Amino acid sequence: MSKKFFVMLGVVVLAFSLVCSAYAQETIKIAGMFNLTGGMSSIDAPGLNGAKLKAKLVNDAGGVLGGKMIEVVGYDTKTDQEATAIAAKKALSEGVIAGVGYGDTTFVMAAAPLFQEKGVPFVTSGATHPMLPQWVGDYMFMAPFGDDDQSFAIADFSFKKLNAKNIAIWTDNSMDFTKALSKFYKQRVKELGAKVVLEDFFMMGDKDFSAQIARLKNTEPKPDVVFVASIPNEAGLTVKQIREAGLTLPIVSGDGFDTELVTTVPGPELANDVYFSTHTYREDTRPEVLEFIEAYQAEYGRPPENAFAALGFDAVGLIVDAMERAGSAEGKALRDALAATKGYKAVTGEITYSRPTGVPVKGVSIISVKNGQYKVEEVWMPVAE
Repeated sequence: MSKKFFVMLGVVVLAFSLVCSAYAQETIKIAGMFNLTGGMSSIDAPGLNGAKLKAKLVNDAGGVLGGKMIEVVGYDTKTDQEATAIAAKKALSEGVIAGVGYGDTTFVMAAAPLFQEKGVPFVTSGATHPMLPQWVGDYMFMAPFGDDDQSFAIADFSFKKLNAKNIAIWTDNSMDFTKALSKFYKQRVKELGAKVVLEDFFMMGDKDFSAQIARLKNTEPKPDVVFVASIPNEAGLTVKQIREAGLTLPIVSGDGFDTELVTTVPGPELANDVYFSTHTYREDTRPEVLEFIEAYQAEYGRPPENAFAALGFDAVGLIVDAMERAGSAEGKALRDALAATKGYKAVTGEITYSRPTGVPVKGVSIISVKNGQYKVEEVWMPVAE
C-alpha cells in the first residue's frame, strides 16, 4: 500500500477520534441512583425507567444548552447501604453534574451527602422524609412531598372517611422512612381525637407476621384500622397474612404501598379494603400525565408500574429545567436554579420550592384497593407555609 494511503487513513482515524471526543464532551451525565434489585426494586426500577425516558425525550427534542445530549447513567445499589456509598463515589468520579434517585430516605442518606461534599445537586425521586434537605444540605432537593404531608393525608382519611377512632400502628423499625411515616400518622390521628390502641413493630426482611397478627386480634378496644408503615417488599406480605387470618379491618399506609405487590402477593380476593397515600398521578387527565403515560408505553411496552416511574421522570425534568434557566450545568449555578424553581409542571403535580427547604408543596392522592383494583378516592392538599 502507498504512503499516501496510510496518511489519508491516519487523517480519517484522527477525525473520527475528534468527533467521538467532541461528542463525549457534549454529553451531560446524570447519575441514576436506584435499587434495581432487593426489597426496593419494585419502586426503584420504574424510577430509573422514568428518568431515562425523560432524558431520551429531551435528546429527541434537541438536547439542552444549545444541543448537548443528556445521559442518565444507572447504578444498581442492590438495596444495600454500602453498595450505595460505593456507587455514589464512582458516579462522582465519572463527572456527573447531578444525581437523581431512590424511593427511600435511608439510601438517599448513604449517597446524597457525598454529592453535597462535591457541590453536585441531588434530587431524590421518591424519598419523602421532610428533613432530608436539612440533613444533607443546600444541594439536596425532593421531587416528592414530605412524609408529614402524606401521613397527615392518610390520617385525615382514616378518621374522616373510614370513621376510625381506635387505631393500630405497625412500623418497620429498621427504616428511617417507615419510622417517620408512623410518627407523623400518630401525631395527626391524636390531634384529630382518635386513640392509638396498639403499636407494634417488625423489621425489613421479615416474612412471618403471625405474632403481630395475634396481638392485633387480641387488642381491646378493637382497632378500626391498622396503619402499616412498610417498604414494598413487606406491603404485599402484610396484606396477605392479615387477610388470611380472617381480619377484615381496613389496612392503611403511605406510598410504600404504591407497588403491584399489594395486589399480586395476596391476590385480588384478599387485596381488599386497602388505602394508601401516594403521589398525584393515577386517573389524572392533565396533559403532562397523559403524554408521560403514552411515552412510557411506547418506550417500554407497558403502562407505568406506579407513581415512582413518574417521579423519576420528574426528577430529571427538574434538573433539565434548572439547567436551561441557569444556562449552565455547573454545580452552584444549577443548585441556585433548582432552589428558585416555581410552578414547574411535573407529571406528579406542580412543583414550587416555596418552603425554606427543598421540599415541594404538592397534592397527595389517596388510593383505595378493592378486589385488587386501584381507585383514586381523593386528592388531599397541604396548607402552604
